[in-house]
Amino acid sequence: MSMLGIRGSARVRGVLLIAALIVSLSGCGMVPGLPAWPAAAPAPAPVTPPPATTPAPSTSASPTPSATRAALTIPLARQAMREWLVTYNATLKKRKWWTQDARLDALFIEGALHEGVLEGNHETFGWKPGHKPINPTGTPAVYLPRPERQPSIGDWFIAKATYKDTKGYARPHVLAFFRSPGQTFKLAVATPIHWGRQLPEPRLDAGGYITDMDNAMARPVAEEYQNFWNNEKKEGASGYRLAKDSYSRKAFPAVNKGMYVTFAGHGSIFGFRTADGGSFFLFAMINDPKSVNQVLSEALLVPKGSKTIQELGANWFS
Repeated sequence: MSMLGIRGSARVRGVLLIAALIVSLSGCGMVPGLPAWPAAAPAPAPVTPPPATTPAPSTSASPTPSATRAALTIPLARQAMREWLVTYNATLKKRKWWTQDARLDALFIEGALHEGVLEGNHETFGWKPGHKPINPTGTPAVYLPRPERQPSIGDWFIAKATYKDTKGYARPHVLAFFRSPGQTFKLAVATPIHWGRQLPEPRLDAGGYITDMDNAMARPVAEEYQNFWNNEKKEGASGYRLAKDSYSRKAFPAVNKGMYVTFAGHGSIFGFRTADGGSFFLFAMINDPKSVNQVLSEALLVPKGSKTIQELGANWFS
């Protein structure tokens, strides 16, 4: 692995978007990432999210749209994912697509945006591209909050789809997409689910929309993973602890022997309350954006009443 600086405006926009999400997403089912890495402008102070609330089941036949944009519905989210997949698969056929800011900016934000930088590492060392076409089997499931629960700066949803991983094995994957008003959806984070694990069922309201995750829990859970990988603080200092059989416990010793650079922060945390009262979290961690050489995506579950973080999926891209 090599240390590559961020090149081009698309990477800079990705960093600035993270800074914007820090301010704007708390309390909307998506918790802001910690502003731990440097950006083009001073990062705003962290925002403490208010306690999550459980929206009452709606009796309305159709969701209430925002005053400034049309409501995102489950069928529209599913269509948006299909359109994204078409663009993504077509982009992978383009020569050195990872060097073209316009192509990256059309597909990715946050941690996913920096995978274009990391793809340059593969080229430098003569490796094959790490990204593969995504062709789901069956119909992907989509999970999103009610339109009135979406953040003011845009819309998001989580998708679960089964497709081949980089080694050619069909596996369930979980992905999170976000769009700013007037823009198309872009991928923020994605990871395969570990063998033997499965994505928990979300708590849904009468309209089929997810219930907000536990925002007060999301921040310390992400902090614990960052502390673990950076080996900075005593384990459990966040109030939570990684499960003993966590993939990260097995992966860290091997990764740490290579050119591993600590994670400077994480992007937005996407998630939902599970049907049995637990909380599911999905986010990406990256190095200082000026010297990115790895992105780590995490899919985590904290069961109801537990202080133990179960790792359902993880994806290391370097």
